[in-house]
Amino acid sequence: MAARFKMKRKGIGEMLRMPGMQAEMLRRADVIKGVAIALSPVDERSPDPGHYKGSWSTDSTARGGRRRDRAVAHVRNSAYYARWVEYGTEKVRAHHVLLRAAQIGGRN
Repeated sequence: MAARFKMKRKGIGEMLRMPGMQAEMLRRADVIKGVAIALSPVDERSPDPGHYKGSWSTDSTARGGRRRDRAVAHVRNSAYYARWVEYGTEKVRAHHVLLRAAQIGGRN
């Protein structure tokens, strides 16, 4: 006899917001953060070398996503120039630190 399964949206929503799911999202974000720190460039000539590298942080919430119905985690860099390091400018090449960190660390 074949097994039967009946999906309930309420149950799926509860599963996506479970504390264990939120903890797993935060664990994955921490792995990506660790890779981002390792990949972060340091300009020894700047007035504050290592500021970009030391500005990485993670956080998580149970009410994320477009519909606010699932656990999510975020990896952020609070340095005001982080977007220029990531995407580059006319004079400075893009480093794509977060992109590369997500590609490498997202596998774990």
